[in-house]
Amino acid sequence: MTKQELEDRLIDFAATIIIVASNFEKNYAGNHLSGKIIRSGTSPALNHGEAQSAESKKDFIHKMGICLKELRETFV
Repeated sequence: MTKQELEDRLIDFAATIIIVASNFEKNYAGNHLSGKIIRSGTSPALNHGEAQSAESKKDFIHKMGICLKELRETFV
């Protein structure tokens, strides 16, 4: 997979998360969960972009680790 393909998939994932979260019930729990899933589900696309301008290999690995952490958090 190329960097561009990964970025496109992360953007598609973020858009899907927003659509899914918009279907949550409009109550305290639904608002809380939709906010949480939107934050963790859209973060990987932005962090991937940030990783592309990493200052070192160690910095790149750290930023990609954040992407993975956010993706895992979205699926929990």
